[in-house]
Amino acid sequence: MDNYHRRRSYSDAEESDVSGSESSSSQSKIMNTRVRMYTMLTVGTILCYMYYGYQSSGFRGYQYEIFGTVGTPNAVPAPHTTVVEVDVTKTLSTVFEAAPTSTPGKTDFWLANVEHRGLAPYHADKKYQVFRNVFDFGAKGDGVTDDTAAINAAIRAGERCGEGCDSSTISPALVFFPPGRYLVSAPIVALYYTQLVGDPLDLPVLLASKDFGGWAVVDTDPYDPPGRNWYINQNNFFRAIRNFVIDLTLMDPSSGVGIHHQVAQATSIYNVIFKMHDGENTKQRGIFMDNGSGGFLSSLKFYGGDCGAFFGNQQFTTLNLEFYNCKTAIYMNWDWVWLLKSIKIHDCGIGIDISNGGPDDIHTGSVLLLDSYIENTDIAIKTFRTKDSKPPAAGTLVIQNLKISGVKTTVSGWNEEEIFGGNERGRNTTIPFWGHGKGYSDHIPQGGDINVVADETVDAIPAAMKDAAGKILERPRPLYRHIVPDRFVSVRAAGAVGDGVADDTAAIQEIISANGNTPAGQKKKIIFFDYGVYRVTQTIYVPPNTYIVGEMWSVIMSSGSFFNDAKNPKPLFLVGKSGEEGIVEISDMLFQTQGPAAGAILMEWNIRSPQGQNVSGMWDVHFRVGGSEGTNLQSPKCIKKPDDQVDPKIDDDCVSAFMLLHIGKTASLMMENMWIWTSDHDLDAPKHEQITIYTGRGLLCEAELGPVWMYGHAVEHNVLYNYQLANAKNIFMGVIQTETPYYQSNPRAIQPFAPVAEYFDPDFEAACGGADAPKEKLSMCQKSWGLRILNSTDVFAFGAGLYSFFENYKTDCIAKRECQETMVTIDRDRKSDVVSSRSNIWLMGLVTIGTQNMASWVKDSEENEQVVVNVAALDGNGAGFTDNVGLILL
Repeated sequence: MDNYHRRRSYSDAEESDVSGSESSSSQSKIMNTRVRMYTMLTVGTILCYMYYGYQSSGFRGYQYEIFGTVGTPNAVPAPHTTVVEVDVTKTLSTVFEAAPTSTPGKTDFWLANVEHRGLAPYHADKKYQVFRNVFDFGAKGDGVTDDTAAINAAIRAGERCGEGCDSSTISPALVFFPPGRYLVSAPIVALYYTQLVGDPLDLPVLLASKDFGGWAVVDTDPYDPPGRNWYINQNNFFRAIRNFVIDLTLMDPSSGVGIHHQVAQATSIYNVIFKMHDGENTKQRGIFMDNGSGGFLSSLKFYGGDCGAFFGNQQFTTLNLEFYNCKTAIYMNWDWVWLLKSIKIHDCGIGIDISNGGPDDIHTGSVLLLDSYIENTDIAIKTFRTKDSKPPAAGTLVIQNLKISGVKTTVSGWNEEEIFGGNERGRNTTIPFWGHGKGYSDHIPQGGDINVVADETVDAIPAAMKDAAGKILERPRPLYRHIVPDRFVSVRAAGAVGDGVADDTAAIQEIISANGNTPAGQKKKIIFFDYGVYRVTQTIYVPPNTYIVGEMWSVIMSSGSFFNDAKNPKPLFLVGKSGEEGIVEISDMLFQTQGPAAGAILMEWNIRSPQGQNVSGMWDVHFRVGGSEGTNLQSPKCIKKPDDQVDPKIDDDCVSAFMLLHIGKTASLMMENMWIWTSDHDLDAPKHEQITIYTGRGLLCEAELGPVWMYGHAVEHNVLYNYQLANAKNIFMGVIQTETPYYQSNPRAIQPFAPVAEYFDPDFEAACGGADAPKEKLSMCQKSWGLRILNSTDVFAFGAGLYSFFENYKTDCIAKRECQETMVTIDRDRKSDVVSSRSNIWLMGLVTIGTQNMASWVKDSEENEQVVVNVAALDGNGAGFTDNVGLILL
């Protein structure tokens, strides 16, 4: 990632891993009959509207039946089962009591008790240790002994990527913390390519001492004395922190941060509790995030503090964050687009503050609040966006399904203006949909400033995409908490090598065939990929009811001529065959190619989840093509060549894949924190040079029924497109992110992959004009689509950051929006079954960079002629460095 453009525990039941039952009763549905956009209301109108709505206890301005039943469409699929969260009663006791609830260092958790055979094949030390237990390095976990040195020694052991090393994939480390109270007096420094993992059965406590010296208990990107970071924040990839309590209550309340989290893609914090001082004097913060380029947070709890979470990053997805007694729950220092889903805020002063910079210099782009609850809080959301604020499209806010109780003001504006009223304590009021920004539709093709985005209740999201409570379904990553160690099958113990050299195809297929496809009624096996690089020369078939977990991010790497025929593409990982049903779970794995692989599809997913059971999915699974040791797709072989003549000869050795992820017609799945990346620079070379690699297609989704959920998802640097939905249905995206290849238009997207009709490929030559078209037109037009929607319905994108930073590795095009002509295209050939008047496509928080037109589609005019609608970036959609639209509704 280029430095310039980047400025800017769960209840696992013994067998099923979730509990819950399918409701047999029909869900109460709110029919979506009409949706229109209205221009900004005057303050007086808003106040009258809010008074009328609240007096009726039902927002009559939307529709009184919001709390009742209005018709239910026929044959609507029942919602998926709600996933049960972990009971944190035991966890919380470790925060408030003086000693852990179990003997320090002792645990029944499988990860601590299986034999660890992982190896780092490209590390100079052949005895390099991937898995580390902090007790093996001298930690005591008794709450008295200072464990700082021991913990940092466990993290640093072996030659690793620390200060002065921007990135490296050759020295992974999974650092495990058994139950205990770990007293620390200085920061725990999480080095690059590190997972810090606590015991989910009894969360270990990281207890900051009263004389703690330093900024944060855990630091993912320290500052040196001159104020420089160890890592370039936009390139600070591959990190995880999960299953901890971080306690700041021994410290003076005037200082203290739980985690300094300055990160980019393929990073996460999961299942962490932050305990801070409360009251007027506290200055403590749970998370401090000052910069970065993406990431994912889930299942966090914040108690006390001046600010529970201080956020600043480009695009980010956050799920299931809970805040109690914080002065401010969430402070948004800056962002481009941010999804806040399933947020619960209790007894705070301010819920979400997006007012930074004031009305003349708003620092937030878009904030999307979905399926959330705020109670007993003075101001739910604080904003300084007005009809005259600057930049004009900054400060966009979209609210969907927000419940409030005891909130004095739901949305507070400049000079304490009450934009949106509140309600009294003990009374629950649901806000179905509300927007504050710029919007487009067929009815308003020129766009308009929106305040209220409905004249009747909006509930267009199909039941098949929701849980039993009516929220868009989530499924947290499986931890297999109560699965005993002997049910985990080590692939290295069973015959695979994982050294990046041996052909592991036969061994892996035999292991999966023998231990997958668990028959009904039998105890499942978990296939454990000890860390390694597993070279595969033919397709690996994964049958239904198969469970796979990696150690760190264990690597499956395609290799050889089988994957190098672009006219006969083959999947590396085939997850189910078309029409097969069952559960497949994959977590902590990484897929890549070795050398030329013009016919490689890294994964084809066909499995469909049976109704009423868990949804299948992938958690912390990443695709990384090139740019790392062992891929043979690095510098100097694939070094960038911007000075070559336009349309240079393609280096066939740098054609890296046909497609990265193909979601088949019969598929359904959940994806959480997934980075699908064709490398733009070398992670392991000393100078980390930019490289040119050609991957034909990013993600193609053909799921005819779905549902497909994407949380914290990114696809980058692919020739023809990054995301494409073709004949798909019931798709949720939140947040997605793309980047156009840095080398385009040298060559343009017409090279080296010819369009294939079977895969619905775009025909750039037809769309952009022939050889007679102006060179400048072809250069801007023949570039990778960020998002292409073809004949698809019921698509809900809650946040999309789609960027084009370069023209042939130069950034001069950004300011003029001349890097690319159009980023999103939507072709509508059918209507939704839920909303018969339209395709039911919602793009919320669409953010682009460097593109002339943010989105384009065709509408019928009153004269029954087809008219092309282009949402121009410079048509009042500027949000500073980015361009921003609150809602496109088609």
